[in-house]
Amino acid sequence: MKGDPKLLATLNELLADELTAINQYMVHSEMCANWGYDRLHERIEQRAIQEMKHAEMLIARILFLEGTPKVDRLNKIRIGPDVAKQLAHDLQAEYGALKMYNAAVKQADQVKDTPTRNLLEQIARDEDAHIDWLEEQHDQIQQMGLEMYLSIQAKKES
Repeated sequence: MKGDPKLLATLNELLADELTAINQYMVHSEMCANWGYDRLHERIEQRAIQEMKHAEMLIARILFLEGTPKVDRLNKIRIGPDVAKQLAHDLQAEYGALKMYNAAVKQADQVKDTPTRNLLEQIARDEDAHIDWLEEQHDQIQQMGLEMYLSIQAKKES
């Protein structure tokens, strides 16, 4: 099925954003593991894996629409030097992603591509959940202080 060229271009922009997020989140995850923040490491790694699944779904849809997935492009990766900056950078990335997905949903609707719209809505819901989790972490840091927050994220002694 031949897809709308503008929608295919948008799907490739979303793919670049997902590939960027995977890289940023994996680095943040491994930094947290290195610092002994095992809980954060696991949660951020899970988010990176979910972004990988989003990239896979976008690639499959682009191919179905007879387009060419552009996997050689990344956006600017923002690595935080500490946990607070990492969470802030990740939150900004998720805000941007949700905005892009919402616009892409409208675009798919305009060209009457319901399956693509449904896929984009599904991914947008995941991005919204990522925002919710990141905002929750920010709130916890504000309420309990960074030191207490980080002590909760550390690995437990056996």
